[in-house]
Amino acid sequence: MNIHELPMIIFTVIAQMCVGSFVVLGAIQLLASRRHDTRTVERLTEPIVYAIGPAMVLGLAASTLHMNDITNTLNVFRHVGSSWLSREIVFGMAFAGLGFGFALLQWFKIGTFRLRQLLAAATAVAGIALIWSMSQIYYSLVTVPAWNTPVVPFHFFATTLMLGALAVGCALVVTTWVRRRTATTGGAGAAAPAQEPPSSGGVLTAVRTRVEEINKPTTTAEWALTTRTIQWLAVVSAVVGVAVLVSYPLHVADLAADPVGAVSAEVFSGAFFTARLLLLGLSAVLLALFVFRTATSTVLERPRLLTGLITAAFVVALAAELMGRSLHYDSMLRIGI
Repeated sequence: MNIHELPMIIFTVIAQMCVGSFVVLGAIQLLASRRHDTRTVERLTEPIVYAIGPAMVLGLAASTLHMNDITNTLNVFRHVGSSWLSREIVFGMAFAGLGFGFALLQWFKIGTFRLRQLLAAATAVAGIALIWSMSQIYYSLVTVPAWNTPVVPFHFFATTLMLGALAVGCALVVTTWVRRRTATTGGAGAAAPAQEPPSSGGVLTAVRTRVEEINKPTTTAEWALTTRTIQWLAVVSAVVGVAVLVSYPLHVADLAADPVGAVSAEVFSGAFFTARLLLLGLSAVLLALFVFRTATSTVLERPRLLTGLITAAFVVALAAELMGRSLHYDSMLRIGI
């Protein structure tokens, strides 16, 4: 693992996972709304939206460890027109800010449904622009043969889609477990304090009401939609994983045609690279296949096996993508320097 670039490895992978999760949730909402009512669809997607923000903050915090002076971040606004790094930071802030605004409006049901959907669409666009800007930072470096190739943006968007799909699938079953536990222990508001300050009583009551609403037990219809969604997410992750596996031999062959690239190609060999491929294959193909088959027969009362499989697939895929990003930074060899 490339320890020197660890902050950027964590930031890029987590940011891509967050964007992927948000985009996948948007796609689920659009597709599921054709056959299901709005409440059922929102019961599936809404809790996951609130988990993306903290994960994105973690990624942004990790990126600051790569800076010698964090105050230099303010200078990025002066170079948006010419610097992909500036665009990355601007779109990262836009994605985080718009996402927070959407979550706030969604939580308190502020504004119309159409307004919230437009804000969600703007957030998704900012997220996609973030991933594109992130990939162009490396792709635009013509002096680094291993980066100046379409494989780089392809791998960045592949990580976005695969981790986003698996993270959402994992969150769907975890949400079901949380709702079951809440119902068993007597509801979200069971442990509320006996007295509250008058000035904050209205806000606290409103928050508790929303928590209780979100944590109501999953219905049979909602579980049926959940399992079908997880099946499609497993298919998506498997297809993307196979595409990444196929891309590596093509990438190495392309690098071998250049003297400096041939040296970079040596990075994609050895035990670490082999372990990355094995983990990717395990999560994207084998575990995804078992998730797809298990989701077909899993009932609401016994989701343990499905939960274990989708969680394992996500954890293994996350480890594989962190290793892949480490290899990406290891392959940086410049021409003429």
